[in-house]
Amino acid sequence: MRLPAALALCVLLSACGSKRVSFSGQIKYEPTAEANYEAGVDELKHDNFSEAVKFFEYVRTKFPFSKYAPLSELRLADLKFDQERYVEAAEAYQQFVTMHPTHEEVEYAELRVGLSYLRDAPGDFVLFPPAHEKDQRQVEKAARALRDFVQAKPDSKHAPQARKLLAEAEGRLASHEWYVGEYYFKRKRWAGAAGRYEALVAKYPGSRHEAEALMKLARSYLEIDEKHRARTALQKLIVKHPQDPRRPEAEKLLASLR
Repeated sequence: MRLPAALALCVLLSACGSKRVSFSGQIKYEPTAEANYEAGVDELKHDNFSEAVKFFEYVRTKFPFSKYAPLSELRLADLKFDQERYVEAAEAYQQFVTMHPTHEEVEYAELRVGLSYLRDAPGDFVLFPPAHEKDQRQVEKAARALRDFVQAKPDSKHAPQARKLLAEAEGRLASHEWYVGEYYFKRKRWAGAAGRYEALVAKYPGSRHEAEALMKLARSYLEIDEKHRARTALQKLIVKHPQDPRRPEAEKLLASLR
């Protein structure tokens, strides 16, 4: 006997979904907080987001004083991150940090605040402007969160990853400053160019743009008759980048200003 088409479809969908959902669509909850939490973790691993949410919310409401209640909050933040709902994830992680400042997983949550903002920032896509030409507000939020974390908890087990992500964020911000500085420099708007190159060198020392930024900073200052500041920029280039191919040009220009 053949099953009706609709019933056959339901059976197929049930087989592809969670084993913890009954044929009628009801969640099969467990008797303990731990068991429900572990069920939610398992559903999350298999990208069964709807079922995972129900298990974690069940733990939070039915076992609010269990150690698994705050862990469920954290996993709900992870779920938002996995769904690429990065702003919501950042807010959820931050709420966890605020509500559970002494929790053993608080450092993980602090790291994920910065990571969420960074992943929410515009990326590089074919046929679109490069990331450094776009709005950098989310990158700035990420850098601020990650910098605060590294400074406050340099010995955390999450510190190496935080430093790596911070370097990525600051690299993107430095490239943005460079992009805007170049925009002004090419249009001979020297004060604007100097301001951007100065910010790049001050905020993001050691960036891949630093040596060239110092050279163009000096030239921009010379165009507006700021010789003292031009000398300072050239001296920094010579001292900090002794092997840079621009050094001979910088030394020659510096000598002409004495």
